[in-house]
Amino acid sequence: MPGGIELQARQKLNPEFHSSDDSDIVDLGALLRTIWRGKWLVAFVTILIILAGGYYAFVGATPLYRSTSVVILETQEQQIVDLESVVGGLSGDTAEVNSEVEILRSRSLMEKVVSRLDLTVDPEFNQLLQPPGGLDVLLGLAEARLGVQLIDRTDPATLPQQRVLDGTVDALLERVVVRNVPQSFVFQITVETQSADKSALIADTIAEMYIVNQLDVKFEATQQATEWLTGRVTELQVELEKAEAAVSQFNAGTDLVSVEALQALERQLKDLRERRDAAAENVQAAQARAQVLTANPDASRADKAELADDTQLTRFLSRIGNDTQGAMAQAFDTRFSQLIARADLDLSRAEAQLAALSQSITEIDGQIASQNRDLITLQQLSREAEASRLLYEYFLGRLKETSAQQGIQQADSRILSDAVVPLQPASPRKPLILVVSAILGVIVGTGMVLVLEYRQNTYRTARDLEVNTGYTVMGQIPLIPARRRRDALKYLAEKPTSAAAEAVRNLRTSVLLSNVDKPPQVIMSTSSIPGEGKTTVSLSLAQNLVGMGRKVLLIEGDIRRRVFGQYLDTDQKDGLLSVLSGARAATDVVLHDDRVGADILIGEPSDTNAADIFSSDRFGAFLAEMRNAYDVVIIDTPPVLVVPDARIIAQSCDTILFTVKWDATSRPQVEESLRLFESVGQKVNGIVLNQISPRGMKRYGYGGKYGAYSAYGKKYYVN
Repeated sequence: MPGGIELQARQKLNPEFHSSDDSDIVDLGALLRTIWRGKWLVAFVTILIILAGGYYAFVGATPLYRSTSVVILETQEQQIVDLESVVGGLSGDTAEVNSEVEILRSRSLMEKVVSRLDLTVDPEFNQLLQPPGGLDVLLGLAEARLGVQLIDRTDPATLPQQRVLDGTVDALLERVVVRNVPQSFVFQITVETQSADKSALIADTIAEMYIVNQLDVKFEATQQATEWLTGRVTELQVELEKAEAAVSQFNAGTDLVSVEALQALERQLKDLRERRDAAAENVQAAQARAQVLTANPDASRADKAELADDTQLTRFLSRIGNDTQGAMAQAFDTRFSQLIARADLDLSRAEAQLAALSQSITEIDGQIASQNRDLITLQQLSREAEASRLLYEYFLGRLKETSAQQGIQQADSRILSDAVVPLQPASPRKPLILVVSAILGVIVGTGMVLVLEYRQNTYRTARDLEVNTGYTVMGQIPLIPARRRRDALKYLAEKPTSAAAEAVRNLRTSVLLSNVDKPPQVIMSTSSIPGEGKTTVSLSLAQNLVGMGRKVLLIEGDIRRRVFGQYLDTDQKDGLLSVLSGARAATDVVLHDDRVGADILIGEPSDTNAADIFSSDRFGAFLAEMRNAYDVVIIDTPPVLVVPDARIIAQSCDTILFTVKWDATSRPQVEESLRLFESVGQKVNGIVLNQISPRGMKRYGYGGKYGAYSAYGKKYYVN
């Protein structure tokens, strides 16, 4: 690949040349031109796919008939009796609607449909009953030849019934489509089969079995609820009887217990406590009086009378006077003793009364505590009995309601529209298939054109060659209609106005004008690989230059292959090597061909390496001599990728012409050849796009308007 300096030179030379950095930019115009050039391939592929689609639509496809049954979901269920339903209606929300769609497509429902319509004996749904197809026949022949069983050929009669049923259900599910109409509670059940009547029958059966399934579910739920409620009511009745018996037994084993009696005991207890408090005060007062009277036995009678605070003692004291031993004194003492005895008696009575009241309080406290416990127990037993009674009555009522609902359940859905037997098959949709086939054909054809263009690794136009290499295309030579190489020169000589001859003149003009100040004198013609027509270009260019009155020498530089003999009628053996070795003079071995009009120096075999020969000073001196003897010297060299001779000879040449065969030489070969020239500091002056096929250009979509020779008609076409 060229370096940075060379890349800039190419971009200056050709503004359309782009580096690889722009490879990610899509040229829409170029893309459309590429597709337009391949329009016939696109048309052919499109027609082919349309024919295939038409064959499938009109011959190969099996007609399928589609029928639809419509079901609506009832979200508000009408109740026949004013009782709460055990199994109520549906709410109608999104989740409920989606659930109903899945129920309509459930395997359990489809199994019921299969059983109702006996679809297991229908070959359309039971693949085991279908006759063997062409592939089965071929597999059978292969098995017979190989002696190995390739597919399962089990007799359907020996298969388990469940396996046959599962396969039939799978086939039915593939033919059923359930759709919920948006923003509604309507379901469309669509069935597609090979029979119009069968499609309608299956759609109606699915809708019917769906509704029956809802009734069965409700009836089963009601029956299960009734059975469960019956057992539960029986259990609750037994529990209620036990609770009531416990209450009665407790009442019989205890005293009459009531809240009023307990409240009376509490009031009595309160009165006793008040009386006990008063008795306690009396005991304290009696104790204080007894202590006062007995506190000082030796006290005087006056003191005792004052302590006793008794009127009679005071009267006795006033009568005693000085007689301390008299009758009054004795009466005083007796009275004081009586007061002491009375005080002791009052204390004993008060203490006895306090003890009696305390005992009564203790007994009543015990009674209250006992009756509290009994009352709590009675209330607990009563509450349990009441709860059992309420629960029993509730479940008994639910049992009666559920029993009343048996046989009056309503489905949550109803059939809105029965399936209609279709008059025309729904598929194949022939117009649609043809349209899709046409679109597919255009897409596939366009894809093929783009793939072929992407895979195209050769050069078809001068513009592509210039853009890719960065070098100028000096000539575009069409394919010369000649079967043999020597006939090419004859054709150019006999038809000087042909497109090929004009193309050679254009090449000659481009070469001579490539350097106006110093026109090239030594011109080298080479190519990447053999067979690209570089020798024909050399001969035709020499022939054309001779026509301008120039003296031209054509040297066969490819001394390994030596193909000039296929163009010329000569038996001469001596040539270039004889001149370089000094064995012969150039004037002695140079040939003159009348058809070419130029002098020709052929090559000859040598044991010495050709690269060494062209690198020698003798070859340089020879070219210098020929520059003086001729106006133009053309050297036909070997291909660049085969041997290094061309790069060595290029050191002594003024112009390098690089021939590229149209739609044959690959891009990597051209790029590598140019890189080899640049590696030795040589630059190709011009590229010749050779052997351009007009028919090939037309086939690729360039028509008859390609190149500078397009106006010369069809005289150059190969027959």
